[in-house]
Amino acid sequence: MGRENSSLFSPYKLGKFNLPHRVVLAPMTRCRALNSIPNEALVEYYRQRATAGGFLVTEGTMISPTAAGFPHVPGIFNREQIDAWKKVVDAVHKQGGVIFCQLWHVGRASHQVYQPGGDAPISSTNKSISNKWKILMPDATYGRYPEPRPLATHEIPQVVEDYRLAAVNAIEAGFDGIEIHGAHGYLLDQFMKDGINDRTDEYGGSLANCSKFILQVVKAVAAAIGADRVGVRISPAIDHLDAMDSDPGSLGLAVIEQLNKLQFELGQLSYLHVTQPRYTAYGQTESGSHGSEEEVAQLMRTWRGAYVGTFICSGGYTRELGVEAVANGDADLVAYGRLFISNPDLVLRLQLNAPLNRYVRATFYTHDPVVGYTDYPSLQKGLSRL
Repeated sequence: MGRENSSLFSPYKLGKFNLPHRVVLAPMTRCRALNSIPNEALVEYYRQRATAGGFLVTEGTMISPTAAGFPHVPGIFNREQIDAWKKVVDAVHKQGGVIFCQLWHVGRASHQVYQPGGDAPISSTNKSISNKWKILMPDATYGRYPEPRPLATHEIPQVVEDYRLAAVNAIEAGFDGIEIHGAHGYLLDQFMKDGINDRTDEYGGSLANCSKFILQVVKAVAAAIGADRVGVRISPAIDHLDAMDSDPGSLGLAVIEQLNKLQFELGQLSYLHVTQPRYTAYGQTESGSHGSEEEVAQLMRTWRGAYVGTFICSGGYTRELGVEAVANGDADLVAYGRLFISNPDLVLRLQLNAPLNRYVRATFYTHDPVVGYTDYPSLQKGLSRL
């Protein structure tokens, strides 16, 4: 479909999926999967936010026991988790929705309390996340990030294999595809950003070396489940969790160039999902700023123009900004996070330009299966027909 005459509420063909609108549920950690097993609360949460033909991406889902950095986040690496996710997927499919599982490894954004055997978290480096950031602990207090252990070169293929197996498990659970989380200061981003990666092996130094890990993951996962079932999320201009890069524009273009080359080999990927700095404290880094909002918006346009395929944007989008992004051709789809937390019927509300429920930030990461999770009200049933 051409970009002209497109709107946030016009149809879009995402691979084999015919989406009736461009509003996407963004992946968001919610800490409700007790003991890392999806439960009935997750079934209801995703069911509430599913629309006929609508596109949802799950919260970050651990690819292995070492991947956790929050309490009670779901995994997709064992049989119990796979079977539990099937119930979530079935609920979304019954609503007519399309759902991808976001594959996640937090890397150094973890703590010994979350690691098997109390080991140090893994990363590209031994540099800790600064005290500017705090980690949510199992007892709901906040702690300091510890010193991570840099992965040895020979260990990286096993982590790539963990991603591949998690993708296979996600398809077994019934997911329509997966999103590789290469953003927001987590493991793959820790390799890409030169403010973190200080390696001297084949995974450090040049842009090509720093992006090698994520490209190996994309290639392995696409070969296992099909490129058309694989989305990739990156955030070159975001400094969340100290994920700073000296030249985010070039980093983004380097990764996109390599993804485009991979698509000639493996087939068209499902999409590229890019978060912009409204997601976090706006663009500020220790060395200054990634630029004004307009300068970052231009970076997003440059990356969008360079990528061959579907482009999803996210990061603090309002109704007006989402409408503008699609109308101007800056994105094909717009992912909403916080607004979707407090508005399970966000798609309808955006279509009607109806008032939105305010979200309660204090309940974002609690473990209550209802409060702040599935208890936000929808519009009256009488308004549910357009």
